[in-house]
Amino acid sequence: MKLQILAIGVHPDDVELGCAGTLLAAIEEGKKVGILDLTRGELGTRGTPETRKVEARNAADILGIQVRENLGMADGFFQNDEAHQRLLIAAIRKYQPDIILANAPEDRHPDHGRSAKLISDAAFLSGLRKIETHIEGLVQEAWRPAYVFHYIQDRFIQPSFVIDISKYMDKKIESVLAYTTQFYNPDLQEPQTYISSPQFIESVKARAMMLGKRIGVEYAEGYISEKMIGIKSLDNIIQLAT
Repeated sequence: MKLQILAIGVHPDDVELGCAGTLLAAIEEGKKVGILDLTRGELGTRGTPETRKVEARNAADILGIQVRENLGMADGFFQNDEAHQRLLIAAIRKYQPDIILANAPEDRHPDHGRSAKLISDAAFLSGLRKIETHIEGLVQEAWRPAYVFHYIQDRFIQPSFVIDISKYMDKKIESVLAYTTQFYNPDLQEPQTYISSPQFIESVKARAMMLGKRIGVEYAEGYISEKMIGIKSLDNIIQLAT
């Protein structure tokens, strides 16, 4: 399936937290959107890989995602090496995304920054035709996305640009809360973690509100671009409230 946008997260729930609003907006515009999870999140303090799999499927249903796949890399121990790059290259060539949305280049969780570099490297290498990968016994065509954009996660990084997600904020939070074992759930008998307090979800909303304020809208998501962004017309720039 050819996708316009492929959102990649090292853990199930990274995409929902980082860029779900952007995906919802793209889907409403008629774009084909997919999610690729690199690991099963098996080192998470709460829940299990099995519950995380069900939660990821439920979140995808809430978002209306066309396809979601998990590459089964080792949570916490994957590396940016040839084996992992080839696995990701094959997935990129399979879906041929125009844009990849990836983990933050630096963050509280070391998996985030490490996966960001892995994704960037694999996206570039995917365009080299002399790197051979296969799907169902057939040689895949080389494919390089036009852009890799990194969403902002726990630590604030100054974005290159922001996207208005005001219309989609409630649905974004609904997709996050589909991970019932990970976030605030007073009925769950699990250890408390950094992300399981009710204040954490409020911080997600506050971050989106802060980014929205910068462009005169209610909520926004921010992205870091690895290369210069060009526009064809000044009309494409959002009009700030005066």
